[in-house]
Amino acid sequence: MAAANDVPSEDQFLCSICLDVFTDPVTLPCGHNFCKTCITEHWDRSDRCQCPMCKKEFNTRPELHVNTLFSEMAAQFRQSPQLKASSSSSSEQQVFKPGEVPCDVCTETKLKALKSCLVCLTSYCETHLEPHLTMSGLKRHQLIDPVENLEDRMCLKHDKPLELFCKTDQTCVCMLCHVSDHKMHDVVPLKEGYEGEKAELETETQQMIQKRQLKIEEIKHSVDLSKEEADREIAEGVQVFTALKEFVERGQANLINTIKEKQKTTENQAEDFIKKLEQEISELQKRSSEVEQGTHSEDHLHLLQRFMSLKVAPPTKDWTEVSIHSSHEGTVVRAVVQLEETFSKEMKKQLEAELKRVQRYAADVTLDPDTAHPYLILSVDGKQVRYGGVKKNLPDNPERFTDCICVLGKQSFSSGRFYFEVQVKGKTEWELGVARESINRKGEIKLSPRCGNWSIWLRNGNEYKALAGPSVLLSLKSQPQKVGVFVDYEEGLVSFHDVDAAALIYSFTGCSFTEKIYPYFNPSMNDGGQNSSPLIISPVRVN
Repeated sequence: MAAANDVPSEDQFLCSICLDVFTDPVTLPCGHNFCKTCITEHWDRSDRCQCPMCKKEFNTRPELHVNTLFSEMAAQFRQSPQLKASSSSSSEQQVFKPGEVPCDVCTETKLKALKSCLVCLTSYCETHLEPHLTMSGLKRHQLIDPVENLEDRMCLKHDKPLELFCKTDQTCVCMLCHVSDHKMHDVVPLKEGYEGEKAELETETQQMIQKRQLKIEEIKHSVDLSKEEADREIAEGVQVFTALKEFVERGQANLINTIKEKQKTTENQAEDFIKKLEQEISELQKRSSEVEQGTHSEDHLHLLQRFMSLKVAPPTKDWTEVSIHSSHEGTVVRAVVQLEETFSKEMKKQLEAELKRVQRYAADVTLDPDTAHPYLILSVDGKQVRYGGVKKNLPDNPERFTDCICVLGKQSFSSGRFYFEVQVKGKTEWELGVARESINRKGEIKLSPRCGNWSIWLRNGNEYKALAGPSVLLSLKSQPQKVGVFVDYEEGLVSFHDVDAAALIYSFTGCSFTEKIYPYFNPSMNDGGQNSSPLIISPVRVN
């Protein structure tokens, strides 16, 4: 039997809900005691009527009566030195600050929570945590570092703590979930799940970091290559323009020398003419003087004989048709023509070099049968397309063109540069270029960059146009037999080349590409057999 002076322990007089000394304690049919207000509010918040301690459920809410004896004992305990000492120690605890978790039990000054209970879904300061550390029934509860919103840690379906992690469904579950909905799943404790997910996330993050670091290196390398290419282009450009400048300067010097030499020749010729004329004038003046002297003589016979001798050898040159003509006309024109020929040769050389440069980006392009209009016939290797004249019974898949007699390449491009060549020999009509992925495939297509197409075409055998919206009539020196198409995605450039002549046909510049683009082909209808030749994607051979 216990001694009369035994002091009851504090946990005997603490409500397990508010964790404070009982106020109006009531006893449930299962024998557990709670403050009347605490158990009433607990049942009001819950959809079940059960004991918070043993979880025994009651069909109807029990009638609550205050346990008078227990109430008096709790009142006496309130005045005991033991409780006052406990209360005074709480004053030494820290008052919670913004950003910290407050104690849910403190009614006046909220103290900083020391732990949170996943069973009670309550956070406790040091004083109110004491029962969980001393009472045998509460010691089994799971305590964690203080957190807010403890309700989020409960299973909404079973009202149990989320203690497990389902790796199969990647979600947190309770014990009842494990044996019901997730019975056959890979379920592990939260700590193991956390460590596994953390390791996986760290690995994934490191891989993402490495990929981005590699991309940075790739971009830096691309910049270095671009700088090298820019320096090379500048050097070549300076060399070309220096040579052209020197040629122009030599041409200018030659032009000036030629004109000066011609002028000198003209002046020398004039001086020679003047000298001869002056000599003849001198002779004529001498004759005139002799005639004048004879007029003073009376010997007419002698004078007549003298006049006859003077007439024997007069100056015989007829100066009527003699003149000095300028020989400078056309000199400048001929010099400019010569300069133009030199420029043309240099231009041809540069165009040949440019064609070789873009041919380095040759792509292996094949035709995509899923996009081909039903009237088109494609070769087995996907390199040739021609108009068949008979509509084939093909599935109307979303990619297929139904109005425009065209086909796209299988290969798409969303960055970088690419080039391909198409033989157009023997055709009187065709269309070539590139198109964006979202181009209209089920209706009429207006070929223009605004509608997602960058193309040129041939009509009537010799009418070439760039479909720039509005179209641009092209004047070509020769009819291309093979057309090269080059695209620089980032620069926004689409250029067309006459491969055999190494000549530039047309360039679309300043294009804005925001999606995948595909090679575009339209062999056009047969035109009574005159246009029956196929478009042929040719292997690229650098000249």
